[in-house]
Amino acid sequence: MTLLEIAQLTTGIATLIVAITLLWQTKLSRKDSDVELTYKSLSTMMNRFGVIYRDEKFRKIYLKRFKSKNELPSMVSEEATSKGFAVSAPPLSEKPSVTSKTEMSKPIVSVASKNNGRVVASPLAKKLAAEKGFNLSLIQGTGEQGRIIKRDIDNYRPTDNIQAQPFVTSRTESVTEIANSQMRKTIAKRLAESKFSAPHYYLGVEFDMDNAISFRNQYNSLPDTKISFNDIVVKAVAIALKYHPKVNAKWEEHQITQYHHVHVGVAVAVEDGLVVPVVKFTDEQSLTQIGAAVKDYALRARDKKLKPDEMDGSTFTISNLGMFGIQEFTSIINQPNGAILSVGAIVQKPVVKEGAIVVGNRMKLTLACDHRVVDGATGSLFLETLKEYVENPIKLLL
Repeated sequence: MTLLEIAQLTTGIATLIVAITLLWQTKLSRKDSDVELTYKSLSTMMNRFGVIYRDEKFRKIYLKRFKSKNELPSMVSEEATSKGFAVSAPPLSEKPSVTSKTEMSKPIVSVASKNNGRVVASPLAKKLAAEKGFNLSLIQGTGEQGRIIKRDIDNYRPTDNIQAQPFVTSRTESVTEIANSQMRKTIAKRLAESKFSAPHYYLGVEFDMDNAISFRNQYNSLPDTKISFNDIVVKAVAIALKYHPKVNAKWEEHQITQYHHVHVGVAVAVEDGLVVPVVKFTDEQSLTQIGAAVKDYALRARDKKLKPDEMDGSTFTISNLGMFGIQEFTSIINQPNGAILSVGAIVQKPVVKEGAIVVGNRMKLTLACDHRVVDGATGSLFLETLKEYVENPIKLLL
């Protein structure tokens, strides 16, 4: 007997001993993870044994040692077959079959096998499924021959088998066609011209309104006197425009025209759209006069009783949506103005004052500017002046 033959015989016997040991351990301990690992290891070793067994020299030595050529294969085959394997040494006349790597590495995935109406699953898998309330018949097994194992329970999601039911309605699609009014057409034309001809940019700020709230409460305590926060903003804007004439201007093809007078337009929402009545010489009027004028314009605008000249000649426009709860927004410039101010609602929020967190009242404003007329620095300086007057409204009376 050569050294090669001795080595082959030793390897075969060692493989046999390990295989039988693994099978015996499998009987004693039936945890899913151990069983699965044992079967895979057994399959690998028996394949190796099969290759060795096919060697003619080794087979002769093997048969002399075990007397019967079916002794070892029968032991392995009987035990392995009961667990779903069919591992045995091939007959002498058969040639070894070649299985591609792709086929060997491809996991078995199939709907859970059933035996006489029973789902084939490991004891541990059944226990876990019962604990989680899973229906084993809905779970795909990836174990041997579609057997459900612990991994399948861990990876299963009940939603995998839920199919969305198609929505059915008895309604049909419908629309309402509303003819554009003359006002709607005019608004669309002017805003489109403004948006697409004037290069807009926006500057946003937030003002402290605590002093303004106290000022308004005291001012309205006077007999026959009532002003709104919007009136305070309109007056403050008028004064700030006097300090910043570059904002109180319009763009023309050959020149920029700066106005020496201040006519502030106040946007008013009506049923058909939006109108902008103008408070003429706003800087010269008192808070009470501004409040009365804006209120009168708003009432007559909703009744469609405004005169054309009362909506003409603005040098700057204010749009306020704060009464609708809008905290911040941007507006399209009302041509031929060079800018428009959007005013939001006053909201309470935590703020830091003198190193302490307190509840403060804040209001956000956004200035939209025509970059052909108002540069960024110019708009920023205007907002600084406006902030000074809005946050300290007592100065409006000086």
